[in-house]
Amino acid sequence: MRRHFLVPFLQIRTYIDAVEQYAQLGLRTLVLGWRELQEDEYREWSRMFKEANSTLVDREWKIAEVCQRLELDLEILGVTAIEDRLQEGVPETIEILRQAGINFWMLTGDKQSTAIQVALQCNFISSEPKGQLLFINGKTEDEVARSLERVLLTMRITSSEPKDLAFVVDGWALEIILKQYKEAFTELAILSRTAICCRVTPSQKAQLVELLKSCDYRTLAIGDGGNDVRMIQQADIGVGISGREGLQAARAADYRIGKFRFLKRLILVHGRYSYNRTAFLSQYSFYKSLLICFIQILFSFFSGISGTSLFNSVSLMAYNVFYTSIPVMASILDKDLSEKTVMQHPQILIYCQAGRLINPSTFAGWFGRSLYHALVVFLISIHAYADEKSEMEELSMVALSGCIWLQAFVVMLEMNSFTLLQFLAIWGNFVAFYVINFIVSNIPSAGMYTIMFRLCGQPSYWITMVLIVAVGMGPVLALKYFRYTYRPSAINILQQAERIRGPIYSLGNLESQLKSVEKDIASLSLNQPKNRNSVYEPLLSDSPTATRRSIGPSTFDLFQSTQSRLSSSYLRNCKNN
Repeated sequence: MRRHFLVPFLQIRTYIDAVEQYAQLGLRTLVLGWRELQEDEYREWSRMFKEANSTLVDREWKIAEVCQRLELDLEILGVTAIEDRLQEGVPETIEILRQAGINFWMLTGDKQSTAIQVALQCNFISSEPKGQLLFINGKTEDEVARSLERVLLTMRITSSEPKDLAFVVDGWALEIILKQYKEAFTELAILSRTAICCRVTPSQKAQLVELLKSCDYRTLAIGDGGNDVRMIQQADIGVGISGREGLQAARAADYRIGKFRFLKRLILVHGRYSYNRTAFLSQYSFYKSLLICFIQILFSFFSGISGTSLFNSVSLMAYNVFYTSIPVMASILDKDLSEKTVMQHPQILIYCQAGRLINPSTFAGWFGRSLYHALVVFLISIHAYADEKSEMEELSMVALSGCIWLQAFVVMLEMNSFTLLQFLAIWGNFVAFYVINFIVSNIPSAGMYTIMFRLCGQPSYWITMVLIVAVGMGPVLALKYFRYTYRPSAINILQQAERIRGPIYSLGNLESQLKSVEKDIASLSLNQPKNRNSVYEPLLSDSPTATRRSIGPSTFDLFQSTQSRLSSSYLRNCKNN
């Protein structure tokens, strides 16, 4: 009969030293142990495990408690360690995304020493003397409270220093903090740019994401395993890495990538293009709808509030469905900067974080533009065709034509790049407007019989269109020229460099603008209280002095290392390591 004996203390010390040595090398460690169970003991444990596994409240912790009952008096068989290599491009990706003003948190199931070594290897944290790690440890509430207070005080004092600070907290201390000291930990999260949370469970990952979202941060969670699913689903944006860990994280995520290094392109290129296009599309739709509404309101005053509509129902429907919807679709192909330039200058992502392209100030600018254009179209059309010889349908068509002309020039002016498809979408739709109305003018029962033929045969119609475009677009062009020439933003400087295909001679100006924007965001995140509404300075463009004031950086990343894998419970991890 094989007999097993408890391991002496000196041999246990040897195992502990081996685990620490492996962990310092960045290896994943596993301690193997066993003990013999009686049949009655196993049946009782199996019943308790099934009850814990079927509960709906605190399932993870109840399963961990049941497993702890079984994992007692084990005889150690040995210690193993494996190397989990970093994927190619991880350090470079983290460095570039940091330059873009993105903060990182590492949520991992590894033990503390392993997590720190992995963080050093991937440039997640800086070594001494450039960086400093602050530890939050403790087994009791008093110990955790003292440790948290010490770290928080250090963060407050050194927040203005250039030294890179990061704090490290384990799962046990984190559980106490989330229950008892949530407000203090929230302040610490706002002050810190980097954090390492080790030995955390899937539920704790989700709780941390929820805590940061409550601070008005925009969170992105990236993971590769099934234990990252809750974190990915809780975040504003979830990214799953498909690989050897399976496809659970990828299936639960908003976006799926094959390697961690692809995150750089996902955020800097596709994310930034998507933001720019969405900003223009939403505000342009707001503008074109207000334009036709303002003309109707102005006509109601002219007609004595009689309720008469200047445009017929068919024209109004066609205006939104055909005449103005197709040109704006060209914005989905618009690129203000090339992908190469964006990757070389990741700092310009700060403009997106600061909300330079879509905020109450820019909406006010589009509102003012729609009101001004409505006045131009209505007043010029009325003075040109409001005589006894003109019909109501003629006046309606002249005003509608003026709107279409302005729409085409507005879209063309706001485009940063031109392709054949964009050209066809804008000017092809412009030509289609006249083709459709010529066809309708040939139908006697359509209510517009011969209207378009008569208008196009009159020189006054074309003079009116040219006058509407000149008066409507003149101030807009002048304002854009002034800002582009005398107050260029960092993006304008890069655009000029791309057009001349040469070096950026105003690089100093570019860097100073980006640093000023970054300082504004950082200072406002530290000085403003937690709960309050966002405030924007009243500027109508993305000029360098436009600042969005919010609680902190608008993008706050939750980085889940691709090396991080977590077992079913925190206490079971403690036994394994």
